[in-house]
Amino acid sequence: MAVKRDYYDVLGIDRNADEKTIKKAYRKLAKKYHPDTNAGNPDAADKFKEVNEAYETLSDPQKRKMYDQFGPDGPQGFGGGAGGPFGGQGGYYSYNGSGFDGFGDFGDLGDIFSSIFGGGFGGRGASAKQRGPRKGADLNVRMEITFEQAFSGVEKEIVITRDEECHICHGSGAKPGTSPVKCPTCHGTGQVTQVQNTILGQMQTSRTCSSCHGTGEIINEPCENCRGKGKVRKQPKIKVKIPAGIDDNQTVVLRGEGEPGEKGGAKGDLYITVKIKKHSIYTRKGNNVLCEIPITITQATLGAELEIPMVDGTKEKYKIPDGTQTGTKFTIRNRGFKSINSSLVGDFVFTVTVQTPKRLTKEQRELLVQLAKTMNEQPPVKKKGLFG
Repeated sequence: MAVKRDYYDVLGIDRNADEKTIKKAYRKLAKKYHPDTNAGNPDAADKFKEVNEAYETLSDPQKRKMYDQFGPDGPQGFGGGAGGPFGGQGGYYSYNGSGFDGFGDFGDLGDIFSSIFGGGFGGRGASAKQRGPRKGADLNVRMEITFEQAFSGVEKEIVITRDEECHICHGSGAKPGTSPVKCPTCHGTGQVTQVQNTILGQMQTSRTCSSCHGTGEIINEPCENCRGKGKVRKQPKIKVKIPAGIDDNQTVVLRGEGEPGEKGGAKGDLYITVKIKKHSIYTRKGNNVLCEIPITITQATLGAELEIPMVDGTKEKYKIPDGTQTGTKFTIRNRGFKSINSSLVGDFVFTVTVQTPKRLTKEQRELLVQLAKTMNEQPPVKKKGLFG
């Protein structure tokens, strides 16, 4: 299997390129390698497909974010099902960098091709996009989880709002027993083409048919349940598996859980951005867990065996040496976060802080005074009372 080129290199742009720069680079390369202007050149066809694949990913903020994070092959070991790590339904961290199949339907790229080559260029373009299957829109939601849930992984249920196929008309939009008919205005193309004579010659323009709104069909008797839309608004409950080791603001993707497609097109995807609540004790740095552990003066001076509370609820015994200073860091190996993309595990790093007692008994004070004398330290001056 050939190794995919970096999408930024494919478009010849910097990794910090903005949306305008990405689109400009794409337009230039799409026009250069378009198969209708490179007949019989298989290399151009491959280049054209590669350019489209790069643009479809980098022009979508969610896909670009995941590409920058995981690369063209996505994270390994998640998803499952057909198609390797990106196939299957309900796979977390599922990601698809392609989405280009042949030259018949350019999906969301149709508008750009139309502006480059004009409506109906080569018998394709925006009209083909209107008539053919179209993927449903993606949905974006946020989910808040605890620090412990991010550490161990969790399955949660969320409620989303989306369109679903009407169970009465089965998505046709027509009243049961009837069917949509071909639009008489555009003759089923979904586009109305106009030719104008100018000083530069004939100019052909295409626009969406106002009678059928680009569908190519007219519904004379609409379904009463969905009012001719073919879909109804629902609020289904979706189970989401959050993998152990997920970090703040990372995204989980559920394939096929977005809005329904048009004319048999695939459903969109559900993007879930995870927000992790701040913890009162722990913080995270990479895959390491950080925390502060308070100790007494005697523990710091004489050494002690501490019981360190782990994120998973267990306690780890750890011996600190005598003479430990405040701010000293200690590491417990392999007790941090799991890595999502590998078998590596982070560490648990704790910093000790020596706490000075605020109140002492008379006996404790006398013992400390004696200790100070043995260490050639100046004993504290005893405060005098009001009458000496």
